[in-house]
Amino acid sequence: MLLTWRRWRRGRPFWGGLAAVVAGAEICAIPLAPLKIMLQQGIAGIPSVLMGLVMIVMGLSAWFAPHYRGLAGVLTVLCAAAALVMSNLGGFLIGTIIGILGGSMIFAWQPVAPTDPEGSATTATATTATTATAPTAVAESGTIAEPGARAEPGARAEPGARAEPGARAEPGSSAPAPSEP
Repeated sequence: MLLTWRRWRRGRPFWGGLAAVVAGAEICAIPLAPLKIMLQQGIAGIPSVLMGLVMIVMGLSAWFAPHYRGLAGVLTVLCAAAALVMSNLGGFLIGTIIGILGGSMIFAWQPVAPTDPEGSATTATATTATTATAPTAVAESGTIAEPGARAEPGARAEPGARAEPGARAEPGSSAPAPSEP
């Protein structure tokens, strides 16, 4: 269970979304507070609640639709900056500061490619070395391999020999292996 939660959390901008939700909730809560705590009431309460709700929705979209993180981050920062002017100093500056930090964390987050714990670096290196793409490959001995020809790893070509399209080179030749399109 904990491993599933950790994998889910790392697959999205979790901390930026959390900061956006907290900032939005704080900006929404200020206009709903008693009159003694609020600085102003009236028409200014409507944009406060709306900006807070937009920030909450952007934080949740960062969690549940991380491919929209750019839009969510920019809108969160814009709403947090607008709340500074339109909503009791942005929730007494706390909501604005947390919202700008959360929006920037959402925008800056990049997904991490999944790693194979069984030595994917050696497998990936061997795969790219054997399937290098080139229109015409020239071996060390001057051999020209046709496009689409494949060579075995560590294979060496005969001097002056030409490979047929789709042919596989003999083991021990040095011709690079262009991959199939």
